[in-house]
Amino acid sequence: MSTATGRRTGLSASVHSLALRYRAAVRGWPWWLQVTTIYVMARLVSAGIFMAAALHQGPNPWFAPKPDYWNFINIWDARWYVRVIEGGYPATLPVDAAGNVQENTWAFYPLYPSLAGGLGSLTGLSPAASLTVIAMLSGLGAALVVYMLFRHLASHGTSLWGVAFFATFPVSAVLQVPYGEPLSLLLLAGALLLVIRREYLWAIPVVVLLCLSRPVGVPFAAALGILLIFRLVQRLRRSETAGHTTPDLVALTTLTAVAGASALAWPAAAWAATGDIQAYTKTETVWRGHDLVPFKPWFDTGVDLFGPVLGILAPFVFVALFAAMLYLPPVVRLGVELRLWCACYMGYLVMFLHPQTSTFRMLLPLFPLALGAALLSRSKAYRGTVVVMFLLLQIVWIVWLWAWAQLPGGGDYPP
Repeated sequence: MSTATGRRTGLSASVHSLALRYRAAVRGWPWWLQVTTIYVMARLVSAGIFMAAALHQGPNPWFAPKPDYWNFINIWDARWYVRVIEGGYPATLPVDAAGNVQENTWAFYPLYPSLAGGLGSLTGLSPAASLTVIAMLSGLGAALVVYMLFRHLASHGTSLWGVAFFATFPVSAVLQVPYGEPLSLLLLAGALLLVIRREYLWAIPVVVLLCLSRPVGVPFAAALGILLIFRLVQRLRRSETAGHTTPDLVALTTLTAVAGASALAWPAAAWAATGDIQAYTKTETVWRGHDLVPFKPWFDTGVDLFGPVLGILAPFVFVALFAAMLYLPPVVRLGVELRLWCACYMGYLVMFLHPQTSTFRMLLPLFPLALGAALLSRSKAYRGTVVVMFLLLQIVWIVWLWAWAQLPGGGDYPP
């Protein structure tokens, strides 16, 4: 018995020593390699979950049951991006016999499919393969830029944990599928990084591209507008020793104006192409089944979930809790720019979004809060628990929402 115990003790000591040597070696790696390793490991775990879920995929609208990994990730919106590459955008909005606008490609912003189409033309890859390559590379690029952004506000170790939270977030599996989120997050992180550095003029082309990647231009322009007012007030009060100079304020004003115009570029393009000034909004609301009325969907959903009294109060409680969170010490440490972005983006969702299962995916642009979560505690137990919890919730998201299972009334909940 003592011999066996000694062997176990010796084995444990060897494993512990090996782990310490590995950690010391990893710490010597350049930051970009550490971030890449974290991100790739997270995506491999997500790939394993996708493949396991695919084994249980039954009949569906796209392929035979039990598809391979590549077919399984090329469903839902990925099929719409393929349509954009192959057929572009309609000059006339499709309508049914009653004149109601039907689902069409104007709901999908052009930058991502344009890049994928260009890659396919150069390499001969299929649209689905090109979309997948662009998404995977953009996801990795986003992780690297997110680290650079976080590093402006926190230590190397805490920034790495923030990236780990970003890479393992329950809906982060979408960063490796042919969706617009990876490219949009790469551009968003880059734009926020340049704004924090006060390199406003350099941010202009990034913001223009951001506004052509996904519908985030309106909240980004709003955040810049409020930031401009904040900086002007600081300048007038001279409350900031290293405040904005006049050229800084002019550059920020220019960026704000460009962002505002760029936010309207895609709806304007839909109007110009179809002759219908509401072409974009009519298309977006097709998936809702009703016209766009700001704020109303949140109250409707609240009533459906909690009843006529609590349901009316629920959106107010949600907004109050989110606002309170922005004043928690770890979140305050993110700085005014990132907090303004989170506030404006959540405000945009509350104003225009129809809350449903896709809402979880639309929370990804709030990724700066991942650093706030990492700053909450330096405990490795806490940080490791968050990562494990996120990975377990990835299983829930993929099995519940990505895998297709027909509902009693037809269709399925979208991811």
